[in-house]
Amino acid sequence: MAIIEQSEFNETGSPISPTVLQALIPLTVLIFLLSFSVYLFGEDASSGPNQIALCAGAAVAALVGWYNGHSWNDIESSIVLGITVAIKPLLILFSVGMLIGCWILSGTVPTMIYYSLLILDPSIFYVASALICSLIALSVGSSWTVAGTVGIALIGAAGGLGLSLEITAGAIISGSYFGDKMSPLSETTNLAPAVAGTDLFTHIGHMTWTTIPSILIALVIFSLIGLNIDSSANASDLEITMRLLKENFTIQPLMLLPVALLLYMAYKKLPPIPTIVTGALLGLIIAILFQRPIIVALAGDTPNVFLGLFKGVWYTIFDGFILESGNATLDDLMTRGGMSSMLTTVWLVLCAMVFGGIMEHTGLLKSLVNYMLSFVHSTGSLIATTIATCIGANIITSDQYISLVLPGRMYKLEYENHNLDMKNLSRTLEDAGTITSPLVPWNTCGAYMAGTLGVATFAYLPYCFFNLINPVIALIYGFLNFKISPAISNPTA
Repeated sequence: MAIIEQSEFNETGSPISPTVLQALIPLTVLIFLLSFSVYLFGEDASSGPNQIALCAGAAVAALVGWYNGHSWNDIESSIVLGITVAIKPLLILFSVGMLIGCWILSGTVPTMIYYSLLILDPSIFYVASALICSLIALSVGSSWTVAGTVGIALIGAAGGLGLSLEITAGAIISGSYFGDKMSPLSETTNLAPAVAGTDLFTHIGHMTWTTIPSILIALVIFSLIGLNIDSSANASDLEITMRLLKENFTIQPLMLLPVALLLYMAYKKLPPIPTIVTGALLGLIIAILFQRPIIVALAGDTPNVFLGLFKGVWYTIFDGFILESGNATLDDLMTRGGMSSMLTTVWLVLCAMVFGGIMEHTGLLKSLVNYMLSFVHSTGSLIATTIATCIGANIITSDQYISLVLPGRMYKLEYENHNLDMKNLSRTLEDAGTITSPLVPWNTCGAYMAGTLGVATFAYLPYCFFNLINPVIALIYGFLNFKISPAISNPTA
């Protein structure tokens, strides 16, 4: 039986650089398996099948790396490094799982849903959701914070109105990422100009040319979808949902205190994990003060009320909240949260980071990027290649920040050679890297949005109009050479 032998090292004794064909092998295997996974399992693909596909792709990438001279210790180190990069997002995911359960238990989410149903008309619900999320994300600079707070309430309100959860998730993500992208408080908005070599407010100003038209088009589409909704047809659903919320929870403005605290802490740029945990703890305090019957009912039979409260709270933290109101739609929306609800998402991110870590460490990713650079012959093709690389990095490395840093570093010299101002590079990084991250199921952003909003990535993807339109507009601008600024020579002293 023939055995594939490890290739020779180059004359320096180090592993040889992979060819483009070698780099394409694990990527092709991954794309095929992921496509087959979605075909076989549909919306359940991210519950295990996609993880297996990513592991298989990682195994193939490791074999290619080993063939080119990388030792198993090197490959193992790249796996550990890839997972290490994801530790913070994974801890945030667990924290958000706890937050969701605690906020439902405290009546915070039900109160937000109740007031949303009271204020928002079904015909303007989608466009209003996008606008609300845009404004809050612009204020706090975090799409994750908005989705984990207001987004959850809007999803619940959509269910209460009998509206599409998929379109609602698309509106939430569209608005959240617009606000995140344009906010001077956002991490990505600061990272992109830092990598490219321009200043923050020049970067934000240059982004308006691609970002504002994108969000306006998205808002028009959401408005047109809303015109087809018959508000009177949803009146009975609305009435039932609001009545059941009042029957099962204490609904009053005080329940919104955890939201106000969390948004304030986010605005002050306090660390995300302590911020989320603090919001969850305040929710638990409010739950114990105002929602005792629900906690005791959740705990089941216990010797006394104190143990019932303790057990109910503990259960909510690790396994989420369960509502049994008799209304299937409301029960499904309110039965959520807990750290355990994020386990599948965490598994997905871990597998993705293993694949990305191996691809990057063994030089396979760099080989693909260098190959793409060979197609750059004009400003339009340079912008297109940057966009493709950012999207590819989101898919392969599963990390939004890498999708900004990697292309930013690799293409900076090319932009200089084409006599382009670095604000063109920083804008393109955001137009493609920041914006497309929630559209990839195994990317940390896509996994977070799906886990938090309870809607599968491929289900909400077609309705993320802003995220889909923005890269296209950036591409058109590049080939038309519209609003592409040339480099300005520094005046001599």
